[in-house]
Amino acid sequence: MTVLGSSSSIPRPNRACSCYLLQSGQATVVFDIGSGGFANLRQFVDYHRLDAVFLTHMHADHFLDIIPLRYALKYGSLRRHGKLDLFLPPGGEAMLRKLVAAFFTEGDRDYLDEVFDVKTYDPGAAIEIKDLTLTFAPTIHFIEAYAIRAQVQNTSVVYSGDSAPSEELVALARGANLFLCEATLGPYESETGVRGHCSAREAALMAREAGVDSLVLTHYGSGIPPDELSDEARRHFNGDCGVADDFLQLVVG
Repeated sequence: MTVLGSSSSIPRPNRACSCYLLQSGQATVVFDIGSGGFANLRQFVDYHRLDAVFLTHMHADHFLDIIPLRYALKYGSLRRHGKLDLFLPPGGEAMLRKLVAAFFTEGDRDYLDEVFDVKTYDPGAAIEIKDLTLTFAPTIHFIEAYAIRAQVQNTSVVYSGDSAPSEELVALARGANLFLCEATLGPYESETGVRGHCSAREAALMAREAGVDSLVLTHYGSGIPPDELSDEARRHFNGDCGVADDFLQLVVG
């Protein structure tokens, strides 16, 4: 797992919004691709070698770099054989097509379909990408959103996407080797009213309940010291605990 973007919706200086590269023995996939994520991706893998991109939800800080990826696939020097699988959450395709419909046309072919095989994933069904098995769970956010579990044999990574504390998320993360969980609210802050995010304390409590091996906190802003996140998380979770930063590489399993 390589962290390509660890910021929340306002990127920290010299950092990108949500973007994560997962490479197994056979598959290369990206979870979310927010602002700045594509440029960081290019430091680790040639974009034409991606097998799939998965979006957890349709907030702009999680998908805007689909646009530069699209330009690279269409006009870049690295050409792929066939279209790139782009997996969107339910309702995501209509929203994305509405957005790109505002762009000037570049010919007769569809802006997305020229380079992407756009698909809507069924959150209740598993998806196989080479040796990876991917499953999903709904999260508690301000719009429809999903967490993702990626598994190769007995090795598993769970990415929370954006979520308030959730029993569904805990169930998805059960026994995972790595739980990559958002901590937008800082060490221990709380939301009032409608929930949509976690604190480091809440992420750690979910990690403890799920029995994961390692917790890595992510999706945080520039006003949040990373050591405060990790210190608070370690008060509630006894496993390995750290904080994501762009270009962090994690070997799982």
